[in-house]
Amino acid sequence: MSSLRSTAVAAALLITTLAPALPASATKTQVSTAYELPGDRVYPEGIAVDPRTGDLYAGSYTDGTVFKMTPGHRVAKVFLPAGADGRDTANGLKVDRAGRLWVTDSTTGVSVYDTRSRRLLATFVVPGKGATFVNDLAITPDGSAYLTDSVRSVVYRVTPKQLARAAGGRATLTPRFDLNKVLDPREPGAFTLNGIVADPSGRYLLTVDMTGADLYRLDPASGAIRRVALTGGDMLHADGLELRGGRLWAAHNVDNVISRWKVTGNGSAARAERRLTDEALQVPTTLVFGNGTLHVVRSQFDKGGPLGEGTPQIPFSIAAVRGI
Repeated sequence: MSSLRSTAVAAALLITTLAPALPASATKTQVSTAYELPGDRVYPEGIAVDPRTGDLYAGSYTDGTVFKMTPGHRVAKVFLPAGADGRDTANGLKVDRAGRLWVTDSTTGVSVYDTRSRRLLATFVVPGKGATFVNDLAITPDGSAYLTDSVRSVVYRVTPKQLARAAGGRATLTPRFDLNKVLDPREPGAFTLNGIVADPSGRYLLTVDMTGADLYRLDPASGAIRRVALTGGDMLHADGLELRGGRLWAAHNVDNVISRWKVTGNGSAARAERRLTDEALQVPTTLVFGNGTLHVVRSQFDKGGPLGEGTPQIPFSIAAVRGI
C-alpha cells in the first residue's frame, strides 16, 4: 500500500467534526460474526453479493485479495489472490445480473471478472495522471456501472456497450457526473464521494459526501445532480451504502455506527429512523444484504491499518447485524 494512499485514507476518515445525534434504535440489535477471512493483514474494505447464488465476495484493502463466502461455510476462501492482474488493493465490489464481479482498485480503476471462470474480462482505468481514488460502485438495471472517485469528486460510468468493446482489454473510464461545483467547500485533497447505490427502478443514484456529510441524488438519464434533504441526522463519515425497499443503510466508519433512513419515492429526501453504535463493528466500511441478513465489513483500519498503529483481532471477519 502506497504512503500516498494511506495518507489520503487517514485524512478522509479522521475528521473530528461531530455529527448530530440520530434516533436510537427502538429494537434490540445484535452484532455477530458471519464469516471469517483467512490472513493476518487482510483489512477488508468492500463486499458484494451475487444475486443469482447468494455467494458473497469481500476484498482486501492492503493487497487486493478477493474472498468468496458461501452460505453454510464460516471460513471464506480465496477467489482472486493478492496482486491478481496487477491489483494491489480491492475497494468497492459488485456482482451484476450476468455474474460479473466488478472490483475497484483505488489507484487505477476497475477490473471485471467472470465469477464462474475467474477470468479477467476487462479493465477500465482513470483518465489523466492526477491524483485519484476510485472507491465504490453501483450497477443500474440497464447494466451500467457507476463508480465514485473520492479525490476528483466525479462519478464515472461504464455502459454495457463500453464493456463489450473493452472485452479482453483495457479502456478509459468516462466521467458522467462532476460534483465539484455542488459540494461544500473542503480542504484540498480531502475525500468527498464514497458509497453509491442505485434505485431498483433505475430512476436515480444516491452517493454520499463523507466529508461534507451530505447525500446527493444523481439522475442517470438527464445528468442532473441535487442534494438530498436529510432530516434527523447527516452523512458525516458515511462510507458504504445499501438501498432496499425504500430504506437506506449507511456505515459510518470511524464512528462505529450504522444508520438507517427512510427515503422518499423519488429519492429527493431521507429521514433518519434508527442508529446503531457498537464497538463490535470494528470500523465498518460497507454493508450489503445477503440471504436476508445485513452483512457488514469489519475493516479494523485503526488496528495497524491505514488509520493507525495497533494489532488487529484475528481472524478478520464479516459481521451479521440484526435489528437495524
